Amino acid sequence: MSNVRISYRNYVINYYADDMFQILNLVESTSKKLTFSFVLLLLAMPIFGQEKEHWENLFNGRDFSGWKQLNGKASYEIQNGEIIGTTVANEPNSFMATEKDYGDFILELEYLVPQGMNSGIQFRSLSKPDYKNGRVHGYQFEVDPSDRAWTGGIYDEARREWLYTLEYNPAAKPAFKKGEWNKIRLECIGTSLRTFVNGIPAAHVEDDVTLSGFIALQVHAIQKDDVPGKQIKWRNIRIQTKNLKPTPDDQVFVVNLIPNNLSDAEKKNGYVFLWDGKTSNGWRGANKTTFPDKGWEIKDGAISVLSTKEDKSKKGGDIVTMGQYGAFDLQFEFKLTEVANSGVKYFVVEKDGDKEALGLEYQVLDDEKHPDAKQGVVGNRTQASLYDLIPSIKERRGQHKIGEWNWGRIVVYPDNRVEHWLNGYKVVEYQRGSPVYKVLVARSKYANHENFGMADKGRILLQDHGDNVSFRSIKIKEFNKP
Repeated sequence: MSNVRISYRNYVINYYADDMFQILNLVESTSKKLTFSFVLLLLAMPIFGQEKEHWENLFNGRDFSGWKQLNGKASYEIQNGEIIGTTVANEPNSFMATEKDYGDFILELEYLVPQGMNSGIQFRSLSKPDYKNGRVHGYQFEVDPSDRAWTGGIYDEARREWLYTLEYNPAAKPAFKKGEWNKIRLECIGTSLRTFVNGIPAAHVEDDVTLSGFIALQVHAIQKDDVPGKQIKWRNIRIQTKNLKPTPDDQVFVVNLIPNNLSDAEKKNGYVFLWDGKTSNGWRGANKTTFPDKGWEIKDGAISVLSTKEDKSKKGGDIVTMGQYGAFDLQFEFKLTEVANSGVKYFVVEKDGDKEALGLEYQVLDDEKHPDAKQGVVGNRTQASLYDLIPSIKERRGQHKIGEWNWGRIVVYPDNRVEHWLNGYKVVEYQRGSPVYKVLVARSKYANHENFGMADKGRILLQDHGDNVSFRSIKIKEFNKP
């Protein structure tokens, strides 16, 4: 090889490293045919359509240029190229925020947090005078060193609260290392929000509420009886904003908060729409051949039961899916009006002569004002309960106000384990056909119905209880039974 080619070979190795090995082989194998100008052309071209990652330091390691403190007055200082946040008494959550807003980006940083100190990294966040007097609000990458282990979950600070708890992805809980430096990666591209903890995929949310905002490091407020002075540290904070390449799909469970939307990741995970968001296709009246011509309304991306309290003759009755389902993961959103009652039933079997299509029921109810919440036993008719059988154990933060959309989920595994979820929390867990299940049925209103809830497959039903209740974003994934 000539000295010119050797010189450019070394230049290429230094500049492109591993990405250039294939093209170097091409240059050497065809050295007699390649001209000097063609070699220069190759050097100027992106290698195989790829461009090098371009990282920018978000923190210069010396001072807070480009940053500003918001809300609380926790101490932020810089030592050895690290940002150190220290808790103080009688202050709200404090945030060291970028002065610049970011929309699509990939963020990486390292942090060290002591046991018992909750914290987080805000992203696409806002602070406006007309919203809670400038309180910081928006998405947060959760930092949770407690035994709950939700580090990497996505919380909506001062707004909707939990969007993605790590109960959706428990395999990511061990990724956080207590007492050590941890590395996070956050990918925000379009409506896709994905988190990683020490290389392990943690959360995936699809949401379009805020598409741009600042990034901030949180020092959480402390309780009155907590001793101030706990410290959290951050370092090696860097960001990409151009030529973003997301991590390949990882089959992590996706929480999609965009109404009637099915993301590519969800499709790859096996989910399909159970309702198309526009028509009655795929549904019919229970024990009927067609969709009801009254009592239901499809409007503005929601399918709603209309109130017929004043005129019961306008009631349309329950609706069911055309298809039948065995093991599945069903997701749906629902919105209640005051004193409303409805339900989502599954393993529904229609029988001639029955007054209603029977099945296991995920209760949809105004717990505060509807009298049915006080009926049954120990709250087993409250919202998200397995109606008349098992009460839901709800977190305060998992209960939305009447008139707000709730996110429900019913999971039936091939081994007959069943879960009810409400707004990010698992609130009911049982196994169909177990001795405990049989005892519960025997003591319920279904005691005289043989093999209640034990069909191999059944329809999914939306209940018309005569109250105004809306549903949307209904999707399902089927599991293969062994």
